[in-house]
Amino acid sequence: MSAIDQQPRRFPIRIGPRSRPLLLLFGVRRDNAYVDLSADTLDAHFGFYHLCVPLSNVARWRIEGPWIWIKAIGVRRGWRDGDISFDGVGDFGMRIDFKERESRGIVTIPRLYVTVADLDGLAAALSAAGIPGEDARRPKA
Repeated sequence: MSAIDQQPRRFPIRIGPRSRPLLLLFGVRRDNAYVDLSADTLDAHFGFYHLCVPLSNVARWRIEGPWIWIKAIGVRRGWRDGDISFDGVGDFGMRIDFKERESRGIVTIPRLYVTVADLDGLAAALSAAGIPGEDARRPKA
């Protein structure tokens, strides 16, 4: 990779107008809700929360949605598998699966959901890094 490719590329997380007041409880503002992708890491920030994963541990990505707004927004941990969501809107987002669960103390994380504004750009950047994925968006109801 060239020196330019070594610089992280930032993908802001979309924050919907209805979501903004609720997301303030998580410390989320436009300037601290993003995913940085560099040559060796995927670094997600969402208010008070942060998850940095080696790019070598990213197995695949999948664009999904739409979801029910109130069930999607905020910082969420899945009950079934323990996935983590950094979502500011309920329409479309990206699921990022890890090869090995990311361990954070007693918590392990198999995947991350993010609602970045430029889903196609993040998908292209991950694909360029050799990470496979698919666009499985459903039409809005």
